[in-house]
Amino acid sequence: MTNVATATAASANPVLRVAPAAPAEAAAYFRASLVFHADVSDVAAALAADGDPGFVVLDSRSTESWDQGHIPGAIHLPTALIPEQAEQLLDRSVPVVTYCWGPGCNGATRAALALAELGYQVKEMLGGFEYWAREGFAYETWEGRERRAADPLTAPVDAENCGC
Repeated sequence: MTNVATATAASANPVLRVAPAAPAEAAAYFRASLVFHADVSDVAAALAADGDPGFVVLDSRSTESWDQGHIPGAIHLPTALIPEQAEQLLDRSVPVVTYCWGPGCNGATRAALALAELGYQVKEMLGGFEYWAREGFAYETWEGRERRAADPLTAPVDAENCGC
């Protein structure tokens, strides 16, 4: 195929309309992404392991949302209150993992930004509370502890982890 034919085929393909990054650029981008993000399964595994996980989990949602369900052991600090209350609730030497509702919400991103601007080491938990519950991890509500069956579209049904 000639370069003209290759360019025409790529421009017709919506995935390749913009060419992929060079491997070194892609590696740098994905490495940086892991610096800023943690996934639900990794957070759950670290919290379930014996001993101190080395981080705290922060729920940045409203009190009504917190009461509806939150990760056991999480600290509740709505994003708007971070500037005035973070210092009373968090230790700057301990990394913070923020979460909000789910992938359609950027509240955890805003909370992570507010904490970083105050000098905290922070990561955002991808998937938020939605994926915590959908992957079948226990959570607490105002009525007590609950757990749903794992959604087979988000977590393996007959395995402890997805293997990724």
